[in-house]
Formats: sequence, structure tokens, C-alpha cells
Amino acid sequence: MSRNSYMYLSATVSSSSFLLLLPNPMSAIPISSTYASTFSYSARSLPFFARNTFTGITLHRPVFCQLESKTEEAQTRRCSPFLESSLVSGNGAVASDEWKAVPDIWRSSAEKYGDKVALVDPYHDPPSVMTYKQLEDAILDFAEGLRVIGVRPGEKIALFADNSCRWLVADQGMMACGAINVVRGSRSSIEELLQIYNHSESVALAVDNPEMFNQIAKLLYLKASMRFIILLWGEKSSLVSQGDKEVPVFTFTEVIHLGRESRRVLFDSLDNRKHYMYEAIKSDDIATLVYTSGTTGNPKGVMLTHENLMHQIKNLGDIVPAEVGDRFLSMLPSWHAYERASEYFIFSRGVEQVYTTVRNLKDDLGRYRPDYLISVPLVYETLYNGIQKQISTSSLVRKLVALAFIWVSLRYMECKRIYEGKCLSKDQKPPSYLHSMWDWLWARVMATILFPVHLLAKKLVYSKIHSAIGMSKAGISGGGSLSSHVDKFFEAIGVNVQNGYGLTETSPVVAARQLSCNVIGSVGHPIKHTEFKVVDSETDEVLPPGSKGILKVRGPQLMKGYYKNPSATNQVLDRDGWLNTGDIGWIVPHHSTGRSRNSSGVIVVEGRAKDTIVLSTGENVEPGELEEAAMRSSLIHQIVVIGQDKRRLGAVIVPNEEEVLKAARESSIIDSHSSDVSQEKVTSLIYKELKTWTSESPFQIGPILLVNDPFTIDNGLMTPTMKIRREKVVSLYGEQIENLYK
Repeated sequence: MSRNSYMYLSATVSSSSFLLLLPNPMSAIPISSTYASTFSYSARSLPFFARNTFTGITLHRPVFCQLESKTEEAQTRRCSPFLESSLVSGNGAVASDEWKAVPDIWRSSAEKYGDKVALVDPYHDPPSVMTYKQLEDAILDFAEGLRVIGVRPGEKIALFADNSCRWLVADQGMMACGAINVVRGSRSSIEELLQIYNHSESVALAVDNPEMFNQIAKLLYLKASMRFIILLWGEKSSLVSQGDKEVPVFTFTEVIHLGRESRRVLFDSLDNRKHYMYEAIKSDDIATLVYTSGTTGNPKGVMLTHENLMHQIKNLGDIVPAEVGDRFLSMLPSWHAYERASEYFIFSRGVEQVYTTVRNLKDDLGRYRPDYLISVPLVYETLYNGIQKQISTSSLVRKLVALAFIWVSLRYMECKRIYEGKCLSKDQKPPSYLHSMWDWLWARVMATILFPVHLLAKKLVYSKIHSAIGMSKAGISGGGSLSSHVDKFFEAIGVNVQNGYGLTETSPVVAARQLSCNVIGSVGHPIKHTEFKVVDSETDEVLPPGSKGILKVRGPQLMKGYYKNPSATNQVLDRDGWLNTGDIGWIVPHHSTGRSRNSSGVIVVEGRAKDTIVLSTGENVEPGELEEAAMRSSLIHQIVVIGQDKRRLGAVIVPNEEEVLKAARESSIIDSHSSDVSQEKVTSLIYKELKTWTSESPFQIGPILLVNDPFTIDNGLMTPTMKIRREKVVSLYGEQIENLYK
């Protein structure tokens, strides 16, 4: 490198003399401690920031560092091989003309859909709208900005933040520079965030906003080591001070600007690039650490590779035939594997994504009218309850008409499933041809009779529901069990809901229902390159289709393992690559005739093996089925069935106070002006509801414990993905539960 092209600035840091080389012309570049960060000086022309603090100077463009005392070797940089092929090629590494790492998708998307809107983020300050080209540039700038402030390949950076366009840019920027991000949302406890940060060996933190950082700052400063902090939203002036703890802080915008300027310098001269060794990210490199939600025990760090996530990007199109210009509404935590894989996939298809929140979901469904909504079962149950409430508060005539129409549509769709052969059956032996023909004929005739009424219902009632909830193409449900009554209701009114199945450990999707084979009650067929088998929980013997046992899965989307936890990895992953899901389920047998002839091979999941309640009588009970049935009652807000080692089942129930009050007035338990219902009367009403809705189950719920406080994420009784932490509920109310059985 010619020294004539640089001006010199001497600086002494920790008694070591360094020479800072700045590109000419140097037009009044102020430098300050704001950017004083990690000192990286392993390359002759490496953009860096000093580890020690300079005072009174602010840096606004890349600085190149050279030790005066010795010549240094070129620094190795890791790049996404297709996204940054211009850097990788000709530098001793092999560029790729196809996707090898997750960030590679952005180059393809920018080339195909450049000026199309990629995302809309209306609820942050400032609100953001980004095209595909702008998104690619932002990711490249952020990746380079991370290199500038000293991030090295393979280092782990904690990304503790919620949904936003900046989360996506930070996530992909980290991956693109070869770093590994460790993700979590703001609604996790402070202790959990600290545990994840330290266990993952993260070297720095990217945090959502000052409010979130200030909540965790004291503990992090005290018990963790942070090289620097990146603030995605908000101002640095809002951060709490920690005395003599000086950790450099960068805003999102500053990292972007640093990266943009460094990229400009690199591309201005081929000589500048020659001072680096470029290395392509490999498909089996770890892309991210995702810590499990921790419904039981401490979260475990799931190591997902680029290959794991690329499998999802390349194959989810078989489930969701997204097209250029389709609009998706996003409300799940971006760090969650389900939402994350879905986002990567849709952005590879030229889709527009709109970020929303739980609070704004109802309004945004009407405002943005999305083609697809990707969410968890709780959201669909909430939509179902909202529709039912609207019907129940209508005039008597409207209410009766709507309920009659829904009843007819439910019967029509049941008949339609029968004659289309899309029912579930455990029978290993198919029915006779004659019996199948008679069954088909009966279902066809009944459907023909009911169809005109169903058609009228679509025009008079269901069209209004469609208009209110959007989802013109489909709602995708995953991350938990979808209640059958909710599933059947949306099918009846003509709203497509595709149920899927997976785990964090599987990146996550392993099975899902397709629109062409949307078998109610199932999670669909395995997706491409994925195998399932059902084994006996005690002998591990493979069971035939139709037999219930533990589901095991194998495929390219399976994790590399749990981080620093080989024993836990070996418990779930065997030598042949089969992962024990811990879920109970079965596979529909192959039939050439009968009601399930077109459902062969679909997967049915019935609950978690570890949730199974073993009564003192020796009987095994799957609580999920009873809970699902009980939740059909409008009086029950939340329920956890209990009874381990007891003679009979019980339940911890959070009543729906508004509906309880309404039911008490309607049944004349209290007068119409009263607003107070005694605990005894509420218990009596709940018992009646349980008896009504769980009457078909062989197990009945006995003693119940009514609690006023809902199970929420904030009180630790729900995971960030809105699953009830069963063991924590049982532990919290342990004493009252014991008293129930006395």
C-alpha cells in the first residue's frame, strides 16, 4: 500500500504507539470516544476502533490501522458466498452461483424484485417502508459495520429484541459477516436473558431499545462481559449509566453508516481488498443459537446451521404457494424458529411483509387485508371467540340465523370430507368396496341437499366475516395444537387454515397441511426430504401406521445439537439421525377405499409425552384433549388439567369474568343489576360447562381450583410463544392443589 495516499495521525493507547492511516483527502474528520470500541489490528488495512478510549474525537469514516513495529498478515473475512460473490471470488475462496447460506437469498431477491416493497414497519419511530434493494443494501452495510467495529467470524452476538425491520437487518447482517446470533425477545425474564448471554459465550449485545436495556443493564454489567452494545431503536442518551463501566454503544444508524463508508472505500480500490483473505460461509456452519422456550427446565441452546434454515426456505413453498405481491402479516416473535423460517421463505418469493402487534392485529387485518397470516393457535382461537361473541350479542333473529347457517355448514363440510376421502382413520384394514361405495353415496347425497343452504350462508354471513378478518388465501397455524372445533369452524365458513408441526430443533417445520390435502385434525404430510416413524415409548420398536406412540423425525432440517450440552443432544438424537420429538402421535394407514383413502400418510399429533398424567389407578391421560374440549366454553379463559398420581383428574381454571357474569344473570343466579357472583356459584357454573363440553371423554374432571390471575408471559406462566408452562402453574398453586384432593 502506498503511504502517499494516506495522512497520518499518531496515538498512544495503553502505552503502545500506533499509527492511524486515514484515506486522503481528510476533510475535518472528527473522532470521539463514542466510536472507541474494539481494537482490531491483524491486517495492514483493517477498519477498526480502538479498545481503549480516545477522548474528544469522533470517527465518521473507516480507519486503517498498522502497527509501526511489524508487518502483519492479512485478516480473514467470512462472507455469504452468493450475496458477496464479488468479494469472495479471486481471493482464494470459491464464490457460489447458488444459495449456500441464508443471507444469499437477498441478492436473488434484490435482482428479481428490487423496487417492490419488501416490508412495512408502521409501529416504530420512525415508521419504515423498505424495498428489496434497500433491504439488501442495509444488510450489507450492517454486516460491514460489524466488521468495522471488530466482530470476527464465529463470534456470538446476543440479539435481544422484538419484531421490527431493524431486527431483520441485524439478524441477517450478523449472519452475513460469519457471526452467530443468539436470539431472544424482550418478554423473557432478566435472569433468563443473563443465563442465555453467558451460556452462549456472547461477546456483545444488540438490544431493542433503551427501555429493554435499562431493565437488564445492572445485572449484565455486574455478571457479564460486553465488548460493545448496539441499540436498534432509540437514543443513547436514554441509557442508564453504570459508573466506571465503559462499554461502547453504537446506534443502528451508526453501524449502517460505518459499514456503508467502509464498503465504499473497499470498492474504490482493488488494492484495499487485497489486504483481506475472503472465506465463504459453509452450509454446515452454525447460523444462529435459538434457546428453547423452556416449558420445563432451563432453556437449551439449539444450534441451527445455514443448511437447516435453507431447507425451510427451499421447501416451504409446497405448503404456502406465495406469489410476488402477496402480503403477509407478521406478529410472532421474529426470533422464534417458526416465524423466522417463514420470514426467510417469504422474502425469497417477493412478498410484502407487514409487522403488527397483538394489540393492533384486529385493526391491521382490516387495514392491510393480508393474503396470509402466520401465527400460533391462540390467535386463531381469539379470532374464533371474537366471531362467536359478535354473533351472540346480535339480535335474536340474526343470532339464530347465523347459528343455523353454521350448523348446516359444519354438517356439509363433514359430508364433503367423507366423500372426498379426507377423514382420519386408525384402522389398518381398509373397509370393503361395497361399504365404501354406500358411505360415499350417502355423504354425496347429504352434501348435495345441504349445499344450497351453505352457499346462501357464504353470501349472507360468511362474506362479512371474511371481510373483517382478511386472510384471503390462508392462515398458517403452528407452534402448538390447533383446537378441532376452531379448525372445523374456519373450514365451515370457508377460511383456509393450514396446520403445521415442528420444533425449534427442526428449524422448525417437519410436516404441514397443503391446500390440496387439508385434512382436518392432522398436521399434514411430511415436507420434502423428511421422514417420520412412530415407536413404542418403552421398547423403541417401530409401530405400524395407525398405532399411537412417540413420533421420531429425520431430515436435513435437524439441528446440529444443543450448544455445550452433548448429553442432552444424545438423549434426543440417535446415531442414525432420528430425533425424538417427545410428542405422541400416529400416521394414517394407506387405504385405497373408504373415508381416509386420500389421507394416507398424514401425521396426527396428540400431545406431549411428558404432559401425560398418570393416575394412581395406573391410567394414562392426555390432558390436551380435555383442555381443548373445555376451552370451547365461553366461561373458561384458561385451563390446566391436573391429577398426577391422584385417583381422579382436577383442573386449575381462570374464568372469563365477563361471560360468567352474563351467564349468571341469564340463569337468574343473580339479578340483572348485580355485578358480583360468589365463588361457590362460579364454581357451580364452571362444573356445568365442564360436564357439557367434556361429556364425550372417558375421563371427567373432578375438583377445580379457580384463580383470578391469568397465565401470562409477564408472570412467567406462559412461554414467549404463548404456551402455558404447565409445571410452573402446578408448582405455583401446589398447596391449593393438595388441599383440593383432601
